[in-house]
Amino acid sequence: MLIDQFPAIVVAVPLVAAALCAIVRNETACWLISLVVAFLCFVGSATMLGQVQEYGVPLSYKMGGWAPPAGIELRVDLLSGYLLVLVSLIATAVLIYGRHSVRAEIKESVRGWYYAMYLLCMCGLLGIVITGDAFNAFVFMEISSLSMYTLIALGKDRRALAASYQYLIMGTIGATMYVIGVGLLFTITGTLNLIDMAERLAPLLDTPAAIAGMAFVVVGLSLKIALFPLHLWLPNAYAFAPSAVTAFLAATATKVSIYLLMRYLYTVFGFSFAIEQTPILEVVMVLSLAAIFAGSFSAIFQENIKRMLAYSSVAQIGYITLGIALANAPGLTGSLVHIFNHAVMKGALFMLVGGIALQIGTVRLSDMAGVGKVMPLTMFGFVLGSFSMLGVPGTVGFVSKWYLAIGALENGWWWVVALLMLSSLLVLVYMGRVIEVAFFRERPEGAPPLKEAPKSMIMTAWVFILACIYLGFDTSFTVGVAQQAVDVLMGGAQ
Repeated sequence: MLIDQFPAIVVAVPLVAAALCAIVRNETACWLISLVVAFLCFVGSATMLGQVQEYGVPLSYKMGGWAPPAGIELRVDLLSGYLLVLVSLIATAVLIYGRHSVRAEIKESVRGWYYAMYLLCMCGLLGIVITGDAFNAFVFMEISSLSMYTLIALGKDRRALAASYQYLIMGTIGATMYVIGVGLLFTITGTLNLIDMAERLAPLLDTPAAIAGMAFVVVGLSLKIALFPLHLWLPNAYAFAPSAVTAFLAATATKVSIYLLMRYLYTVFGFSFAIEQTPILEVVMVLSLAAIFAGSFSAIFQENIKRMLAYSSVAQIGYITLGIALANAPGLTGSLVHIFNHAVMKGALFMLVGGIALQIGTVRLSDMAGVGKVMPLTMFGFVLGSFSMLGVPGTVGFVSKWYLAIGALENGWWWVVALLMLSSLLVLVYMGRVIEVAFFRERPEGAPPLKEAPKSMIMTAWVFILACIYLGFDTSFTVGVAQQAVDVLMGGAQ
């Protein structure tokens, strides 16, 4: 059946298309190639997820015809299918959104290379999600990371180069720690296949090599996730990258690393071991709460709107990892739901801010006085996105926090619920600053006339804003798939 080839197709096609764009380098041709490929990957991902949901059996592709565990396996189950749909959907939407932004922010001579790097990044992210091999996850991690560094460095602000270099250093350290951990696990299990590794590791979990391997993997992935206090690369990377790159990375990159962390904690090391025999979840709990408040407080004092949203992402990552640390079905469901919900709402907000940057040439808060009156569609969308970040009922943000609160109460941790409510007030402060300046201050005298961003940018951002509301009421996809995936993760099924 053709669908049996889809796991390989969704990785191979972007890789081949990236090479084609590097050869062609014509902006229009490269954009069309990228858009078609991203959309095909989305269709393929959605088809695979539907197949897994319908039949309850993961899709497995044996690379080169070599059966796992000896051969490399590409594997799609509920959790990986969920992330594949998210990454390919965001990639497609940002390509539609970003064409005007790319033309304004990236030199014409390197736009073909931009699309080549974009496809490579998408290939790497999809590969991390779909591979069933620990070392191949590292290979795809490097493919996505190296292309990310290039995409960030293409920003017209000279500080983009420094941000890219900082990300390169931190990312390299994280990847090195991850591969050291994989090496230790391979030493005691003799396999790199994640499913086979989990089986062979079960009687060896209390050995020093297994515990050290777990520590290296968790810390390495925490750097990639930007979990506090390993987040220092993220604010500059998001603030100084081209707007389209920021929207894509903010919605996908950290989510894929969180997925890989979940795979190790719940599939490779096992749910009971992670809870009962190591302090890892207690550590993640403390760092998650620290991330929520440190990120939110830092956001309050930012003058650069992209940097403010970047620190907000540090806090939102804290919500996702908090669900992992709660270690129960509602908490983990909230974590998986927030992976999708945060991608939608933060993607929308960065798209809207990108439209503002295109029109006024800056994202400084002081330069946004009165923008709400001349760019009403953009700023009204920003208000709705802010409501979602706040967790107003009827938005996706409320759904995520609801499940996290239920998970906390199930553990008897009412104080976590109180902290969640307090953190929402901090969101109100920093998002409220932008709304106050945009709507309640006058444009300075002599300021150039403004108009809305191009229709493709506004319409794409508004699709995501409307999704923030629709998915706040109809949770059949996000919560439905998340709950099914949680049953598999916590039940130990593969």
